[in-house]
Amino acid sequence: MATRMDLDGRPIKPMTICMIGAGGFIGSHLCEKLMAETPHKVLALDVYSDKIKHLLEPDSLPWAGRIVFHRLNIKHDSRLEGLIKMADLTINLAAICTPADYNTRPLDTIYSNFIDALPVVKYCSENNKRLIHFSTCEVYGKTIGSFLPKDSPLRKDPAYYVLKEDTSPCIFGSIEKQRWSYACAKQLIERLIYAEGAENGLDFTIVRPFNWIGPRMDFIPGIDGPSESVPRVLACFSNNLLRREPLKLVDGGESQRTFVYIKDAIEAVLLMIENPDRANGHIFNVGNPNNEVTVRQLAEMMTKVYAKVSGKPSLESPTIDVSSKEFYGEGYDDSDKRIPDMTIINRQLGWNPKTTLWDLLESTLTYQHRTYAEAIKKSMVKPIAS
Repeated sequence: MATRMDLDGRPIKPMTICMIGAGGFIGSHLCEKLMAETPHKVLALDVYSDKIKHLLEPDSLPWAGRIVFHRLNIKHDSRLEGLIKMADLTINLAAICTPADYNTRPLDTIYSNFIDALPVVKYCSENNKRLIHFSTCEVYGKTIGSFLPKDSPLRKDPAYYVLKEDTSPCIFGSIEKQRWSYACAKQLIERLIYAEGAENGLDFTIVRPFNWIGPRMDFIPGIDGPSESVPRVLACFSNNLLRREPLKLVDGGESQRTFVYIKDAIEAVLLMIENPDRANGHIFNVGNPNNEVTVRQLAEMMTKVYAKVSGKPSLESPTIDVSSKEFYGEGYDDSDKRIPDMTIINRQLGWNPKTTLWDLLESTLTYQHRTYAEAIKKSMVKPIAS
C-alpha cells in the first residue's frame, strides 16, 4: 500500500484505533474504509459483530490481523481502559440514538449517552489519547425560526435556521417533553469533553451527524432487529415499503431534514482521523444541506425509488397521517428544520458531500430489498401477499 499523505503533504503513520460501537451502522462502514484503504489497525469493540462479520472472517482476507473484535459492553467491562491505552486514537460511536426510545426509555437514553461515555473521556484524558466523539445534530434542538410567527418573513432568513457549530444556540423543549433526553445528554457530554480539552489538554474532535443514510442503517423489524421496536424514519419507511404498507407520516410529515450518504460522511471521518492538526479542538457538522426535504417529500421520493428498485407498483394510498402521541407516546416534541452550516468542515478539511438524495435512497433501498428477499428465502419472514 502506497504511503498516504495528509492534507498538508505529510506522510500518515499507521495507527491503532480503538473503535467503540464498531459493530453498528457507522462503525461497520468506517471499519470497511479503514481496512480497504489504509494501513491502520482497529480494535473493534461492541456487543454485536453481525455488521462487520464479513471483515473478521476468513483469516485469508487481505487485512487479516489488522482488525480484532472485542465483545464487550462499555458499561461494566474492566478491559476498556487497557484497550484505550493500546490505541493511538479512540472513536466513540456507542449510543442509544433511536427517537422512539427517547420517550419510552429516557433513563436508558441518558445513561447510555452521558454516564456510560464518562469513563471513555476520562481514560482518554488521563492517558493522553486522542478522542473522536460522535454526538448528534439533535444537540441544536429547535431553531430560532421555529419560535417566530408562521407568516414571519424572517423564517426565510438563514440566520434563523441554519445551524452553526460555534454560534447557534441549543434550544430544547420543556422537561416533560422527554424526547429531548437524548439531545440534552449528548450536549452535556460535549460540554464535558470540551472542558477536558480546555483544562486538561485532551485532544478531541466532536462529530455532529445530520441524518447519515445508507445500507445497514438501523434494522428491518423482525428480520435483523426486534419486531416490537421502532427504528428511525428511513428504516421505518423502508419497512413499510417492503411489507407493502402505507408510510406513516408523524404529524403530517411537515418537519424538514437533510440527508447525507454514509460513504460521503465516512470520507469526512477519515479526514478527521488522518489530519489531527486540522481536526483537534473542533466540532464538525457532517451533513448535506443540498439534500433537504420535508418528511412527506421523503416518503414520496422513497415510494418512487422503491417502485423502481422492486419493479412493484406503488400502493394507491402510499401514506397515512398519524399523530406523534399515537406513534411515539406522550412527551414527544420535534424541531422544524435541521440544516447544517458547512463552513468549518470545509475550511479545516476541504470536505463536501457529493451524493444526491435520489442516489443515496436508491443504494439504501436496493440493499433493504435484497436483505428482505433473502430473509423470505430463508423463511425468516412470510412473504407479503400482493
